[in-house]
Amino acid sequence: MHIVIMGCGRVGSTLARTLEKQGHSVAVVDQDPTAFRRLGSDFAGKRVTGVGFDQDTLREAGIEEAGAFAAVSSGDNSNIIAARVARENFGVENVAARIYDPRRAEVYQRLGIPTVATVRWTADQMLRRLLPSGAEPHWQDPSGAVQLAEVPFASGWIGHRVTKLEQDADVRVAFVTRLGQGILPTADLVLQEGDLVHVMLRTADLEAVEAAFAKGPEEH
Repeated sequence: MHIVIMGCGRVGSTLARTLEKQGHSVAVVDQDPTAFRRLGSDFAGKRVTGVGFDQDTLREAGIEEAGAFAAVSSGDNSNIIAARVARENFGVENVAARIYDPRRAEVYQRLGIPTVATVRWTADQMLRRLLPSGAEPHWQDPSGAVQLAEVPFASGWIGHRVTKLEQDADVRVAFVTRLGQGILPTADLVLQEGDLVHVMLRTADLEAVEAAFAKGPEEH
C-alpha cells in the first residue's frame, strides 16, 4: 500500500519509518525541507517539500494511488483541511488527522475524519486508524482460552447500535474508545467512525468474530 504522511515531526517520521519497515511505500510532505533529516539516510520513501493540503503537492506525493493518508503536522486547521482534501477530493479510504484541541475533535469526527486527540496519543494509535487489519489482543487469561481484543469493524456498522453488533457477532463488547476516551456500552450507544471496539471473547471464537465484524449488518 502507498501511504502519504503530512508532517515530518517526531510522530510523522516515526510513522514513515515504521510503515516502510512493514513493506509499504511512503511519501512524506513537509513545508520545511530540513525536517526530513528525522527520517534518516536509510529512508527510501519520497520526500516532498510543500503545503500538505495543496492538491498539486499531494499529487506529487502520490495521493492518487494512496490507500491511506495521515495528517500529523503541528497545526489543527492544516491537519483537518488536508485530511478532508485527501478524503473528499482524492477518495482516500483510510484517513486520520491529529488534533491538539479535543473540543474540536468531535466536530471533525462528524465530518467523517477519524482523529487522534488524546493528551498521551502515540504513533501506534495513528497506525491503527491507517491500517485496520485484524484483532489486536490486549489481555489473555493464563490458559489462553479467553482474551480481551480490539477488533476492527466494517464501515457498514457505523450508525448501528453496539447491541446490534454484539447480537450479530455473538460477542460481548467490553468498551469502546472514542476520541481517546473509554466508553462502557449502553443499549443506546451507536458506533461512530473512528471508534475502537474492544471485545471479551473466547480465543477459539476469534476468527468467527473477526469475520462478523468485517461484514456489514445487512449481510447477517
